[in-house]
Amino acid sequence: MALLHQLALSCIPGIGSVLARNLLSYCGDAEEVFKAKAKNLAHIPGIGPKTLEFLKEHSALKRAEQELKFIDKFRIKAFFLTDDDYPKRLRNCADAPIIVYFKGNADLNASKVISIVGTRNATDYGKEICRTLVEDLKIHQPLIISGLAYGIDGAAHKEALKNNIPNVAVLAHGLDRIYPAQHRTMAEKILDCGGLITEFMSGTIPDRENFPKRNRIIAGLADLTIVVEANIKGGALITAELANSYNRDVFAYPGRINDEFSQGCNFLIKTNRANLMNRVADIEYLMGWTRDQALPLKPQLSLPINLTADEQIIANILYEKGSLGVDDLAILSGFQQSKLVMVILGMEMQGSIISLPGKVYKMT
Repeated sequence: MALLHQLALSCIPGIGSVLARNLLSYCGDAEEVFKAKAKNLAHIPGIGPKTLEFLKEHSALKRAEQELKFIDKFRIKAFFLTDDDYPKRLRNCADAPIIVYFKGNADLNASKVISIVGTRNATDYGKEICRTLVEDLKIHQPLIISGLAYGIDGAAHKEALKNNIPNVAVLAHGLDRIYPAQHRTMAEKILDCGGLITEFMSGTIPDRENFPKRNRIIAGLADLTIVVEANIKGGALITAELANSYNRDVFAYPGRINDEFSQGCNFLIKTNRANLMNRVADIEYLMGWTRDQALPLKPQLSLPINLTADEQIIANILYEKGSLGVDDLAILSGFQQSKLVMVILGMEMQGSIISLPGKVYKMT
């Protein structure tokens, strides 16, 4: 059975993504790896005596049989590296896990996937950012990824559930448990509109060394990673570094220079490891996401109520025309360029309009 040998291959110590790919390239599939003669396997780069010993004993296959019973009983999907259903973004990472276990109904290959990470000691500032961030993302209906931990992770999952946005929790242990236990109810709700994913077999406990491994899946599953709040030595910075190594975009919210849990975000921005982010429009601009491509929400029947008279004129023009450059706005509004620049700046700072390439503006 193909899956049995795939599970067994993932049990062999020292076989990671690179070596697994080499083995599959030489042997064709996982079953043939176990059938191959030791003298032939010994010629494969990366195969040493210890690995050969593990491949030729039966403990890996016995463990795989146990896991196969577990995933069948609890209707868990196992995606092997070469499967069509294996998350395509994750497969493109050099250190992608050989196999991932998934329970849920989310589309792991959704058109827009965003990871949201941060400190376990989230402040009110960080929780409020999560609330507005996820609310504003709703129009794009992305798949949201996080780690089910305390703090920002939990806040991201909570807000995604509240806004009916599919979300997936990446675990640092097997699917036979939930850590932290206080998030069990949240995890059950996530299963209804998303899922739980891990590279670890059942029986694996959340050991310290598992969390950096989990972080690479959080980064690898997504188009971009958003760091909301982070300590300078926090796990969120590891996730951001991994995302950068995968050539994925990273965004970070700035904070006050003396706030402990903003130091990590400020460092990422200062060292050009992350784009500075204030609102979802920053993602839309840099990722090329347009609201025309997003799922339609209920139409707004009125203009923002906090506009000045001059801003109202610009808003009326943009609502009618869609998007316009500065010169056209000056002609249609009758404003001097100096006055127009100040009006546009005020509207942009309050989030009423967004700037597009070529000094073109449109209403948010």
